[in-house]
Amino acid sequence: MQLYFKIFFLILLSFFSSVNGVGQNEDGKIRILFIFDGSNSMNAQWGNSSKITIAKQLMIQTIDSLKMLENVEIALRMYGHQTRIVPGKQDCSDTKLEVPFGDAKDNHIHIINKIRSLEPKGTTPIARSLEYSVDDFPDCENCRNIIILLTDGIEACDEDPCAVAIALKEKNIKLKPFVIGLGLDTSYLSQFQCIGEFLSAEDKDSFKSVLKFVISQALNNTTVQVNLNNVRNLPEETNVTMSFYNNKNGKLLHTYMHTLNRLQNPDTIALDPLYTYKLVIHTVPEVVAEGIRVTPGKHNIINANTPMGSLNLKIQGSINQYTGLYCLIKTNNSIINVHKMNTTKDYLVGEYDLEILTLPRIKFDKIKINQSQITDLTIPHYGTIELNKSIGPAALFLKRDGKNIWLYDFDKEMTIESLNIQPGRYFISFRNIRSKSTAHTIIKEFTISSGQNININL
Repeated sequence: MQLYFKIFFLILLSFFSSVNGVGQNEDGKIRILFIFDGSNSMNAQWGNSSKITIAKQLMIQTIDSLKMLENVEIALRMYGHQTRIVPGKQDCSDTKLEVPFGDAKDNHIHIINKIRSLEPKGTTPIARSLEYSVDDFPDCENCRNIIILLTDGIEACDEDPCAVAIALKEKNIKLKPFVIGLGLDTSYLSQFQCIGEFLSAEDKDSFKSVLKFVISQALNNTTVQVNLNNVRNLPEETNVTMSFYNNKNGKLLHTYMHTLNRLQNPDTIALDPLYTYKLVIHTVPEVVAEGIRVTPGKHNIINANTPMGSLNLKIQGSINQYTGLYCLIKTNNSIINVHKMNTTKDYLVGEYDLEILTLPRIKFDKIKINQSQITDLTIPHYGTIELNKSIGPAALFLKRDGKNIWLYDFDKEMTIESLNIQPGRYFISFRNIRSKSTAHTIIKEFTISSGQNININL
């Protein structure tokens, strides 16, 4: 049964080994077979356009970007595009190699023209298209062959893509697939678990990013995993952004969100071995590694020590995140983050100084963050004063250790002003703007408790 109301893009990276199963050398060809969905459901709406319109647009851009690459051959197979589907009848043999392999600079225009002329009609024979695609690749002992298959539905012909994948593996054809899903019920993903890994494309922009990511992996067999290690030196930290820079000129090259795959291992990315990299891991505080070199044609591992715990800042009796209160997180007298109250944030394991921007400010020194633990810190709920006064200068003070501690200047032009302050004893100094005598200074002392609202008239 085909899913007409859902869309996902199944991207299969299929690495064909040489006879002895060893990886190809750097001079071998890269051959990419695009398998494009021409089934009827591609006519359905997706955002502000149709699925077929968006898929055509992004595929054409992708194909066009390959035309100047040396040593790259491309081909196109389509399915569901020849026989119109009718109730109770579908053509499960509707899959065809439309453009055989040729150099990208010659073949790109033929593939683009085929994609442009596509009219979605039929069903979704995924397993059969994958099975037939093996014969689309002419014999080659020194080629790296990739299949990129796009579909907006699950297998519709009661065949088993998993069985096809197993058969290909038995022929020493190695599969490394990516499934990119939009609104896909995860129960349907079991159909592809035997094939590989899943990514999510929720809209046109995310599809564009993922397609670019997969093409980069197809063109580059130098892979990297970044291990974000905890205090036990295990690569179990994740969900932070990583920025890769050219170490020589500082140019930003890649930005990725670190991810643990479905096997809970750091996910693999492709990097160009020509660069020496600077890696910035955007933890709080950041971790920076420079002078990183990767070995061409190999799987490289970059280790970084990023043990993390969490800090949960709370206001007693309040769960609202929109309090307007923030906390300065400091280390070595430098501010590394502004933390919103009533929220939890991850930090590297260590000690931090905190300054909460209440009135008066509340400071904590050497708050410890422990591995994989939440440090809770709660401050009293504020009280609210409403000051009613004539026009004139007024200031709020706290008396501490025999000294007047200035906290806040009220707007001298305003006659009514509200202010949230911490529980305690305070005083306000005020003088009417019409008065020309210092002796007319008014001092108003008061005490306020958590959650209390008081009016002060001057």
